[in-house]
Amino acid sequence: MDIIYIRDLKVETVIGIYAWERQVKQSVILNLQMATDIRQAAATDQIEYTLNYKAVAKRLIDFVSHSQFQLVETLAEKITEVVMTEFNVPWVRLELNKRGAVRGAKDVGILIERGIKISQ
Repeated sequence: MDIIYIRDLKVETVIGIYAWERQVKQSVILNLQMATDIRQAAATDQIEYTLNYKAVAKRLIDFVSHSQFQLVETLAEKITEVVMTEFNVPWVRLELNKRGAVRGAKDVGILIERGIKISQ
């Protein structure tokens, strides 16, 4: 299985449990690895045979920017559901970073994997 990835996708969204967090947008940073098979795309040089990372990024920007979850855990789970169901991805690994959430820490977040990564 091949991996298509997106790194450091920054999206502004309402996220958090505190009252002040419900009033402002904060940045979250997404890093995704998505399993796919690129062989037909490579052989034909045609975008329709691969996972279009631009389409994935645009969809996630739209989804995340309009979401208003309290927990990063919920947001992460919903992001992986979007990727897997809408883009037919069998396995995804997502790192969701909420910089500034903990004083003194450069960043904090969550790392999840969903689906079955198929080896070649």
